[in-house]
Amino acid sequence: MASDLLPGIRLVAVGSTNPVKIGAARAVIDRVAPAARVEGRSVSSTVRDQPWGDEETIRGARSRAVAARESLGADLGIGLEGGVVEEDDGLRTCAWAVVVGEGDREGRGGSLALPLPPVVAELVRGGLELGDAMDRVAGTQNVKQAQGAVGLLTLGLIDRQRAYEALITYALAPFLVPEYWTVEGARGARGARGESPRAP
Repeated sequence: MASDLLPGIRLVAVGSTNPVKIGAARAVIDRVAPAARVEGRSVSSTVRDQPWGDEETIRGARSRAVAARESLGADLGIGLEGGVVEEDDGLRTCAWAVVVGEGDREGRGGSLALPLPPVVAELVRGGLELGDAMDRVAGTQNVKQAQGAVGLLTLGLIDRQRAYEALITYALAPFLVPEYWTVEGARGARGARGESPRAP
């Protein structure tokens, strides 16, 4: 259900021309700023084609958000980046969304921690992007612009776009309830819980 929670937003730039990323952004923005236009822009992530670790993945998402917003003069820029994380028991996915606005306003959200099958993990360690590795193993074509690895590995119970929608929503939190990101808002929240405000 659409609700004009961000009434000042008229143009949102997405740092990608991937239809899955644009679709995820449009689905979320339609719910909070239904009058806004959402446009994709081909920009550099400034990181490797296959980012490793949360830190590099966040950098890529932020670079996309900033570059997209600047290129279109948009009210908001949204960057989405998928990566992989090496853990003791194998390789898993990660994904991050960053939303940037006027001044230094910024939010980010991430998760999508899905264990990867060993055969896929080995291909990624060998230099393939995750989407290409999934295409090789599953016999698909350009899966990263469709259901993604998450869609293939969950038999469609969740797909890449829906996973990205949640991340964008998380990243919008500082824009939706900015009062909680201020000292005054934090004091008010503590008061609502019956806690004594901390001394300044």
